[in-house]
Amino acid sequence: MTARTLVKQLAAQPDGPVSVSGWVETVRDQKKVQFVILRDETGAVQLVHPRTDVEEPGSDPLATAISALTAGTFLTVAGELKHDERVKLGGLEIKIGELDVAATALDLPIADDSSIDKRLDWRFLDLRRPEQNLVFRVQTTFLHALRTWWVEHDFIEIHTPKLMASASESRAELFEVEYFETKAYLAQSPQFFKQMAQPAGFGKVFEVAPAFRADPSFTSRHATEFISVDAEMSWVDSHEDVMAMHEQLLVAGLTAVKEKHGAEIEAAFGVEVTVPATPFPRIPLAEAHSILESRGYTVPRADGDLDPEGERRLAEYVKEQYGHEFVFVTDYATGIRPFYHMRHEGDPTLTNSYDLLMGGVEISTGAQREHRIDVLVAQAREKGLDPEELGFYLDFFRYGVPPHGGFGMGLSRVIMLLLHQSSIREVTYLFRGPNRLTP
Repeated sequence: MTARTLVKQLAAQPDGPVSVSGWVETVRDQKKVQFVILRDETGAVQLVHPRTDVEEPGSDPLATAISALTAGTFLTVAGELKHDERVKLGGLEIKIGELDVAATALDLPIADDSSIDKRLDWRFLDLRRPEQNLVFRVQTTFLHALRTWWVEHDFIEIHTPKLMASASESRAELFEVEYFETKAYLAQSPQFFKQMAQPAGFGKVFEVAPAFRADPSFTSRHATEFISVDAEMSWVDSHEDVMAMHEQLLVAGLTAVKEKHGAEIEAAFGVEVTVPATPFPRIPLAEAHSILESRGYTVPRADGDLDPEGERRLAEYVKEQYGHEFVFVTDYATGIRPFYHMRHEGDPTLTNSYDLLMGGVEISTGAQREHRIDVLVAQAREKGLDPEELGFYLDFFRYGVPPHGGFGMGLSRVIMLLLHQSSIREVTYLFRGPNRLTP
């Protein structure tokens, strides 16, 4: 057989011999002619075989082989490519000359209308759907654009350990694992390690890697294992510098997605990708509460943090007032934030921090960090933490650390919201939640 051609390359090929490989999507086994829809990783094409066994059933071995094909079977077909505008699927088809089955499939246990839980049980089959293929092409383009922006702005990529001797943030959300003669914890964030790069003199760093949270949540936006997109940089004057970096990064990512996949996304999901204008709107948390209350909603949380309904309603306000999908909610109260967030100069009840909302859902938290060792120790004690247990982390600051800040962002949430999907389960390659450890 001739060298393999991808389906997306067929339109540019002249009529003539061609070889394609993929899996069977459908078979239409008619009396006089057979049609097979073959799909590969780039698209689908119609294959056709005019039967020669109409008068003598069984006399056409190729027709017999086609009749036996099941959905999902992987095969290679060599034949004659013909451009024909009458063909609805791409305006071309291939007349089958030879057919070589690589792997026969059993009857598929799921369909497009199967429940999300059943589709996740058979995720390797669910991922064959073209819209799922597009999800991960979009994710690839988005992450490549982020990395490109970081590298062009002199950030260093790091890979921090996911096995830790102690907690990085909340011990309540840690997974504990056996580690030889002791215990270890799965990292819930690279927070401490990316901060360690600041006294190391790296200046600006980023990481895209797994993180783990022992959070028994079953919402559409939570997972026990997820990909965290993190950045940290030295010599910031406030969290405003971090926000400026963050919004430029997202603009780069969304621009790349729109340019490469905008038409495909609109066709598959009915979503028009928009590149947000900068700067993104900024609303202090106290002002956000006032806005919500003026619109008839009081956030029920005792600590004053926004709940999902509050985030959604605030996003509606921002869309009305600014025509924007994003908003930075800034200046969170000290009680809501971890001990290492820097507090406002002159107002220790507020922190130099923010949450970033996209389409009414929180996708990220960022802040300027406290870099002065005496202040850091005092703030840890205020939070009820024992500085002795934070020894390795506090050592960073005993030898000098520049003012710095950064953010952590959930990748699946961004892709979910970008494509207007109902759950991160739809945009996670293999989802992990409180009751899902397989496949």
